[in-house]
Amino acid sequence: MTTDIDTIGPLVHGVARAWRLKLDERLKPMGLSQAKWRTLLRLSMSPGPLTQAEIAAHLGIEEPTLVTLLHRLEDDQWVARKNSPHDRRCKTVHLTRRAQRVIAGINAEASKLRHELLDDIPASELHTCIRVLDRIRQKAEKGNGNGKNAATRTRIGKNGKN
Repeated sequence: MTTDIDTIGPLVHGVARAWRLKLDERLKPMGLSQAKWRTLLRLSMSPGPLTQAEIAAHLGIEEPTLVTLLHRLEDDQWVARKNSPHDRRCKTVHLTRRAQRVIAGINAEASKLRHELLDDIPASELHTCIRVLDRIRQKAEKGNGNGKNAATRTRIGKNGKN
């Protein structure tokens, strides 16, 4: 017999996947794959430039995978990589003007989708859902989940380097 506790993981994963695929479908006409728009949004939400290691940690992907993606983004003039002023061993990634112009379109589509998916859910239920998911995320990031990702985030956050 399946219990609620057995279904929560697959349900959260399924919701996140379905949501990303739906947004991906809407952003394809802009010439953006899911890997590209997720990277651009992550960069746009950061208060300053991020290193390649920081981006990889935020996106939950390996650095070699990110480097390949950044080459494509740079070739398409979405991002520019520059030597870090704090550490010559790493590069920081910056959005180009082209990317900055498209971020508003990405955010607008994401907002429309959010409203379509959530509008008929009562606010009290949505607030409860958000609180529960946030508690689960916090516990997982404290090492109760995948310790490697939490350790990477902590290390990067402390010294800002790779």
